[in-house]
Amino acid sequence: MKTKKIVLTVISLFVLAIGLAQEDDDQGGSVIQTLTPSKLIGKGQFDIKWFNNLYTQTESTFSDGDEPRQTFFTSTVEAYTGVGNNKRWNLGLILEFRSNVVGDRDALDVFKFDGESNTARSGFTSIAPSVKFVPFESVNNFSIQSSFFIPLVDNETENGVFLDQNGYIWQNRFFYDYTFPGNKFQIFGELNSELNFGKEEDSFANNSLRLTPGVFFSYFPSSKFTVLALAQHSELIDLGNDFDQSFTALGGGAKYQLTKQLNIEALYTNFVDGSNTGLGETFNLGLRAVF
Repeated sequence: MKTKKIVLTVISLFVLAIGLAQEDDDQGGSVIQTLTPSKLIGKGQFDIKWFNNLYTQTESTFSDGDEPRQTFFTSTVEAYTGVGNNKRWNLGLILEFRSNVVGDRDALDVFKFDGESNTARSGFTSIAPSVKFVPFESVNNFSIQSSFFIPLVDNETENGVFLDQNGYIWQNRFFYDYTFPGNKFQIFGELNSELNFGKEEDSFANNSLRLTPGVFFSYFPSSKFTVLALAQHSELIDLGNDFDQSFTALGGGAKYQLTKQLNIEALYTNFVDGSNTGLGETFNLGLRAVF
């Protein structure tokens, strides 16, 4: 019950932020078209994103054939504000909540937050101070987001149920986008790097480096609506923990600008290949408010 109240509080704060959003829009067009992750907001502005990812699997590279279903839900709130007068620095905070169920339970059981013995766990799992900056003043469509994740979990796995990594993560994400003439097509690239460190016995990922490049190609039938296709590959490189991992995911989705301040996005991905990984699929839903 306590967890449910915390979740409802986060949702209420997000809705309140939307309600406080002003009517001004100095971005010149819809946010989904002009304010990609590569672009930064200005001084006094706020950028709040609530993104939800549900990953579910009945297959993995560890065995042949179907396995008992496992489902992992991650809800992330990112909040940034602009500092300085040239849109080159944003400061923010990231908070992650997770709910996982195993033992062939239904995928939607992650929303029960019931903590049923040996098959479910949930709770806030990490918090991260974060900074976004544009390293080159003349290239405002290239930016870097640097975040330091602090774990809030005591044990990565309890009673056979994994919750989240029990280790520190220094994450650096490199963003770049290019809009083709006519403003109908846009390509966005990201390279995500994560340095995982901590006691080796605390997490499968400690003392490793994860590199995840991704490419997103968008088509805009109008300035307020876009459909997109995406491809991502991830490599977990062993730096002393005797474990490596890789996966490739393909997918697509859409974004829609609901108001001048608020947009919604829905994405789907499928894990098509990998090693030491699950071969599942993700369903994603996000809300973003910029004001």
